[in-house]
Amino acid sequence: MPRRPLLLATLLSALLAAGPALAQGAPPGMPGTSAIQSEDARLLPVFAPHGMVASQEAKATRIGVDVLKRGGNAVDAAVAVGFALAVTLPRAGNLGGGGFMMVHLAARNETVALDYRETAPAAATTTMFLGPDGTPDPRASTATGKAVGVPGTVRGLAEALERYGSGRFSLAELVAPAERLSREGIVVDDDLADSLPRAAGRLGAWPSSRAVFFNGDRPFGWGERLVQADLAATLRAIQAGGPDAFYRGPVAARLAGAVRAAGGVMTEGDLADYRTVLRRPVRGTYRGYDVVAMPPPSSGGVHLIEILNILEGFDLGASGAGSAAAIHLMAEAMKQAYADRATFLGDPDRITVPVAGLTAKPYAARLRALIDPERARPADAVKAGDPLPFESDQTTHFSVVDRDGNAVSNTYTLNFSYGLGLVAEGTGVLLNNEMDDFSAKPGAQNAYGLVGSEANAVAPGARPLSSMTPTFLFRDGRLALVTGSPGGSRIISTVLQVITGLIDFRLNLAEAVAAPRIHHQWRPDALLVETGLSPDTLALLRARGHRVVVGSASGSANSILVVPGGLAGAADPRQRGTLADGQ
Repeated sequence: MPRRPLLLATLLSALLAAGPALAQGAPPGMPGTSAIQSEDARLLPVFAPHGMVASQEAKATRIGVDVLKRGGNAVDAAVAVGFALAVTLPRAGNLGGGGFMMVHLAARNETVALDYRETAPAAATTTMFLGPDGTPDPRASTATGKAVGVPGTVRGLAEALERYGSGRFSLAELVAPAERLSREGIVVDDDLADSLPRAAGRLGAWPSSRAVFFNGDRPFGWGERLVQADLAATLRAIQAGGPDAFYRGPVAARLAGAVRAAGGVMTEGDLADYRTVLRRPVRGTYRGYDVVAMPPPSSGGVHLIEILNILEGFDLGASGAGSAAAIHLMAEAMKQAYADRATFLGDPDRITVPVAGLTAKPYAARLRALIDPERARPADAVKAGDPLPFESDQTTHFSVVDRDGNAVSNTYTLNFSYGLGLVAEGTGVLLNNEMDDFSAKPGAQNAYGLVGSEANAVAPGARPLSSMTPTFLFRDGRLALVTGSPGGSRIISTVLQVITGLIDFRLNLAEAVAAPRIHHQWRPDALLVETGLSPDTLALLRARGHRVVVGSASGSANSILVVPGGLAGAADPRQRGTLADGQ
């Protein structure tokens, strides 16, 4: 993926000048000068000494960098990026969805987790996604108004700014770039040009969506200008009235009316009652690093740490990056974690999630002993464990670090690409279909094939289980890595492989982000691998008993690594138009 020549030259100069001293100054297990060893510019991290933004869309990245240059902190920049992506990356950036934000406050050496996940409307019921015969109806939970959860993004971004912003910028100022882009229009290119044709069927099913994203009888194409006038008006309302202008009044009435007209149950009262939740991050360790990630209702942090705990007992580095031996061990550890996910995870405000047990080292040791280093276990042989004795697609992710060491790891989503596909008429807001993340009934699979249980049942006001995994790594109390990814059920495994790539296989950040990924989620019993692994490796995996399925690329792990002298950033090359940039 193209990178600015100036930044590449700066990185090369800094690394060449530092030489061995840079490697000596790098924390143990993190890469030193390996960044200059790659012949492919896409595998070179971008270097910036003072502040950096890595996101899935270049215009949004540059908006965040501009905020940093004007004295804003990481949260200020993240809020501006979050609103901008609603315009420039409409398949995932959003006002009508929700997500999770991890914030590290350097001066206080404190990390907080802000949950702005969607909630089920008050009229939601446990059986709302079952057909007359009692079996799950996938269409109801993905393609009708019933699929829409109460959105949290606007309230979440506004609250993050109020609590943790620098005080130099108002919400109106940080929304202004997004309002301008939606009002003046953006040129359709890169990811937008790729994704609009793929979503034409879902968007085209709704007249209000066709009015925004279609030019006549087809979606807007490469080089054409997409103007989102109604979205601009909604953003202006937020500028003038804050988040209440979204959750009450005319905008809320239009949102609720669109949902009900599509067969849903969300009301204006649901929007007015929406609240974010501050939660305590989940914490673990891996080979001398502290892992700090999002807690439930995200399953991401819990199971990232569970998998890392299992893998810590194996010498992955000796096996080699991309080797059949290393992939086998990672897949076997993933299976166990996803089996546990199906049984124990849900909304912590409704059920007791055994977080301490699932993330305990002794529990991982028990699970590790069940892994055969030479042979895959079939899914039927993998059961949820007993953590209680140890108690004591589409989404987008962006990472931000400022000059003072404050950091944001933010993942938010509409669920499917473009969510439900329905733009609430008069608002420009695409609505989510997040209710599919609940379990329609125990044992049923959702659209991503994830198995659910009673712990994740639909209930009024409940927050559906998520795989979003915004994550920080620390070394000796100092920030080392900011990462996360979209990708539905593959998010956890994506973040896992960025971490193991850096620590176990000593890749530089861009190499760790670009390396071919694998994924196993217990059920269906298949080892998914991206293209790029050798046929010999695939044959060795099949010989171990894995049902290998080679598929499309997944995730967009836009990440920032703290290195001596500044920051190294990598935007995932799997999508066009991603950018890591800084000052």
